[in-house]
Amino acid sequence: MAHGEKRRPRFVDMDTPSVARMYDWLLGGSANYASDRDACHRLLRIAPSSQQLARTNRAFLRRVVRVLVEEFGITQFIDHGSGLPTQDNVHEVAQQLNPESRVVYVDNDPMVLAHGRTMLDEDDKTLILDSDMRDTYRIIEAAKTVLDWGKPVAGLFVSVLHCLADTEDERDPAAVVQRVAAQLPPDSCMVICQLVSDNPEVRDGVTALMETETHGRWGRVRRTSEVERFFDGMQIQPPGLVDVIDWRPEGEPSPKHLRPTDWVEWGGVART
Repeated sequence: MAHGEKRRPRFVDMDTPSVARMYDWLLGGSANYASDRDACHRLLRIAPSSQQLARTNRAFLRRVVRVLVEEFGITQFIDHGSGLPTQDNVHEVAQQLNPESRVVYVDNDPMVLAHGRTMLDEDDKTLILDSDMRDTYRIIEAAKTVLDWGKPVAGLFVSVLHCLADTEDERDPAAVVQRVAAQLPPDSCMVICQLVSDNPEVRDGVTALMETETHGRWGRVRRTSEVERFFDGMQIQPPGLVDVIDWRPEGEPSPKHLRPTDWVEWGGVART
């Protein structure tokens, strides 16, 4: 079984769309149900470039893991809200570059957990943890069974913070990020991006749709200017906070027709 985590029986609700399964469908996957596909079609009416956006976000994840391993020397990762396994998962990218790389995946979607445990069954350098991404101290405690806390760790919040609502307590997404950053070893990094739009019709329309479709398991689409607060007290690394399609791109800039237009993933990388 996946290293270090006991299995708990979980119910898969096929009638309520799941953010993880919707993302899987947008990427061309098959681990989704009719409810997820129907919700995606409604989403595409509001933001037609959503499939492009999902693909550019996945490409960013591959690039950022490669850069962290090759240039920052980081080979340990905690992937908050990891989603359904697809091609080029964090441990696959990292271990191709350094076979000793270790990854903790965090999610509480029952389908994500089932698929992840099947994929990672024989890999003792990974852990898939059944936990809410806001349960920082439980996550850190479990991560220490796989990761060496004497070495830097990259905390990943890739396309997940829009799933968390703003609050005035420790469950606020900015508070969660700051708490994780404070717990990581010296010389660690944080990778953060989230869905943003400066078009109020897209921003409010998608937020309302996803709030309804997921029965409240959603936060909100934010403005680009709001993402910076997640990085308070950290040293943002070049090229700064950008549309992730522009974060350390490989080769020529993406053609205009391949760039998401309605909304984008906005963020970057920082030293803690």
